[in-house]
Amino acid sequence: MSRLLLLPFLFGSFSSLAQKLDVAKLTCEYKSNPMGVEAATPRLGWQLNTSQRGTKQVAYRILVADTPTLLQANTGNVWDSKKVNASTSIQVAYAGKPLQPTRKYYWKVMTWDNQNNASAWSPSATWQMGLLSKADWQGAHWVAYEQLPDSSKNILPTDGKKDTHQGSNTLPLLRKRFAVKSKVKKATIFIAGLGHFELSVNGQKVGDHFLDAGWTKYDKEAQYVAFDLTKNLQSGQNALGVMLGNGFYYVPPVKERYRKLKVAFGYPKMICRLQIDYDDGTTQDIISDASWKTAPSPITFSSIYGGEDYNATLGQPGWDTPSFQEPKGSWKPVLLVEGPPNLRSQMQEPLKVFENFAPQKTTQPVAGTWVYDLGQNASGIIQLKVKGHKGDTVRIIPTELLKEDGTVNQHSGGSPYYWQYILKGEGTETWQPRFSYYGFRYLQVTGAVPQGEANPKNAPQIIELKGLHMRNAAARAGEFACSNELFNRTNTLIDWAIKSNMVSTFTDCPHREKLGWLEQTHLMLRSVLYNYDVPDLSRKVMQDIRSSQLPNGLVPEIAPEYVKFEWGGDMFRDSPEWGSTSIITPWYLYQWYGDRQTLVESYPTMQRYIAYLGTKANSHILSQGLGDWYDLGPKPPGVSQLTPMGVTGTAMYYYDLKLLSKVARLLGKPQDAIGYDKLAGEVRTAFNATFFHKDTKQYATGSQAANAMAVYMKLVAPEDKAAVVENIVKDIRSRNNSLTAGDIGYRYLLQVLDEAGRSDVIFDMNSRSDVPGYGYQLAKGATALTESWAALPTASNNHFMLGHLMEWLYGGLAGIRLANGAVGFNKIDIRPEPVGDVTSAKASYHSPYGLIVSDWKKTGNSFELTATIPANTTATIYLPATASSKIVEDNLAVAQHRDLQLLGTDQGKARISVGSGTYHFVVNP
Repeated sequence: MSRLLLLPFLFGSFSSLAQKLDVAKLTCEYKSNPMGVEAATPRLGWQLNTSQRGTKQVAYRILVADTPTLLQANTGNVWDSKKVNASTSIQVAYAGKPLQPTRKYYWKVMTWDNQNNASAWSPSATWQMGLLSKADWQGAHWVAYEQLPDSSKNILPTDGKKDTHQGSNTLPLLRKRFAVKSKVKKATIFIAGLGHFELSVNGQKVGDHFLDAGWTKYDKEAQYVAFDLTKNLQSGQNALGVMLGNGFYYVPPVKERYRKLKVAFGYPKMICRLQIDYDDGTTQDIISDASWKTAPSPITFSSIYGGEDYNATLGQPGWDTPSFQEPKGSWKPVLLVEGPPNLRSQMQEPLKVFENFAPQKTTQPVAGTWVYDLGQNASGIIQLKVKGHKGDTVRIIPTELLKEDGTVNQHSGGSPYYWQYILKGEGTETWQPRFSYYGFRYLQVTGAVPQGEANPKNAPQIIELKGLHMRNAAARAGEFACSNELFNRTNTLIDWAIKSNMVSTFTDCPHREKLGWLEQTHLMLRSVLYNYDVPDLSRKVMQDIRSSQLPNGLVPEIAPEYVKFEWGGDMFRDSPEWGSTSIITPWYLYQWYGDRQTLVESYPTMQRYIAYLGTKANSHILSQGLGDWYDLGPKPPGVSQLTPMGVTGTAMYYYDLKLLSKVARLLGKPQDAIGYDKLAGEVRTAFNATFFHKDTKQYATGSQAANAMAVYMKLVAPEDKAAVVENIVKDIRSRNNSLTAGDIGYRYLLQVLDEAGRSDVIFDMNSRSDVPGYGYQLAKGATALTESWAALPTASNNHFMLGHLMEWLYGGLAGIRLANGAVGFNKIDIRPEPVGDVTSAKASYHSPYGLIVSDWKKTGNSFELTATIPANTTATIYLPATASSKIVEDNLAVAQHRDLQLLGTDQGKARISVGSGTYHFVVNP
């Protein structure tokens, strides 16, 4: 048979069956059609769509080509995997020819399933490689307006160090004019601007990103961003324009503005390479070099902590267009300067603007001062539309809270922070900050009057003022709702704190600190993962950790580490509960996404950190750090009050060792695993000898955190577990169902109660508004999760460290869980916990394999559950039932279904094994 006759047979003979099996959602390095890929063997993934139940992939074939024409002809000239007999559809490592920098690749996949179906070829997808070495920058230089002297640099400031100088720096404009020679086939720019940049081409901003690129440990590395400029370029003359802001790269020492820390890596700078590929096969590179010109921008002040000032009278219209004529003496050649030693592609999602908030109420608490209430506390910036005279100045102060007199209160958010705009006096002017953001609900305006209000002094008129919520642009992964309105409001409360602190790392708050405190990353990560698709952002956090780890192995509590807080010694730098995210986060990424590569990359970091903890342990007990931070004790919240130091730190140490043993075995290092298991056993013995009271079956003081962590980490002996759990329940009940555990302990308290079948206790703890907790915060008027359980006005009112209930809402109440031993949700448990007065709950989660849904309701004595399980996975469905209950699916008894298997009934639940598909179960007595 000739090849021409064979191809239709291979690729077309299954056309009638292909309707039953489709391949969709192709990803490379977790993304759809990514740019700037640096992995030598990118990891590919796809999902199967089919209406047939019990579908499993049995084989796949991948084609990769370097032109769309070849791929369309089913020719994989870069890689043809041939037919691979495997069920793998996530984390499939590319195994073709070596990939070339900047090159774009085209790929597609077809699959076969266990029901003798073959898919058609998927739609094609692409990825484009980044710059893989310094040479790939083609001689590009870092360029700047001015250079910070080495004597003024402050790479890791301490909180008590005095400033070496005062004043604001110049925020530059950078421009480059160039000619496009012929028809452009493809144009890509790779650009890094520190601290942050905004790129324009021929007078138009490129893309919709905010605060590019992500902040990093700048003495070690910076990130660059790749943009496709093919459609932005025009025949003939073109111009690139770049604006730079300070970000975390430089915090200017201005006395009248808030300044949390005094980091100074250098003044703003930029490096770029624009690669133009022409239709005739030639290429052209435009790089940052001495030919670029620079001038001061209208941004006269830029601080990540202090705000931003813009003087519109200093604007130079058209400065970023090719026809712009530079005013004599205003532009000068750039300086060639040094920058961070390493450049990495920004693979985490960029920051973008999402919701807009119009004022719900406007008041004038003091003459000449107007306060706008936007109704929602969120991270972001403002957009101002104003009309007035040249030189008029409008100042906007954002804040979370108000004083009793109705004016703004920045006490808990860092003060003074404000945005200031000086009008150019030409019609209605629109402005929004570019390089600084804050967390706020209220806006206080001076120097202007809302349109329509009395204006005897002819002040500028505010035509419109609104809030723009800014966050990391990770796609939404899950949704939750139930019949209990307090739980729905709690879920939204936590979600706003997540959105407000999900930027280019996970921050504590969007105002006074904006720092990547690490404990919340591992404690809140599963809550975040249920809601947002953040594998790349989580991997970026791990890179920040690797860059911030000290030579002695210590993982500091903040990454990227921009400051060393010396108050309390090393209390705010060396807490095992914080540093342990270096071990726990990679493990979670493996469980949720099958990400083995992050384990490989992080293993040396894990080993060094465990070795460091060993040097700090006293007879295997670790007592340094903050403990159960912000627990509810008799004093104002802070360092652990109810749980003695050593309990939480040592429990984390043991947990780290057990996880590291698993990782070592997974990576083929059995001797390492044996050593970690041995040390873990010694730590467990020491922990129980030090903290366990055999007579009372309590750990340490018997606090909720102490007992829960001992159970969760499996430090308690099996024969004592039930008694310890019962002591936890007794403590909660004795406090009229109120909580005491803090930042570290509360997540484990919820998990232990859930695992023990005591979701009724979880319900009772979180269904009230009269004691500190979620309901209490809502009753106090919070619209985002607060730093303290009691929503104290002296603490942050937009903090996501205490949001652990969200994990239970998805995994407990609604019931979507990773099964034991699952990787990437290839095995799923649907195990809802219908408790309290909740009569229905629904959650969905877009897993790596596809959509998972658990939707249940109670009607009278019957219980109904609709569950969706994605193709290429299996699930166990848990239903509230006894041995005598009648269980039907789609109006047929379970026993009559060939594709269902009743595994048994115990502890009030029936277990049913299912394959992929959508199922509707009804349980009656």
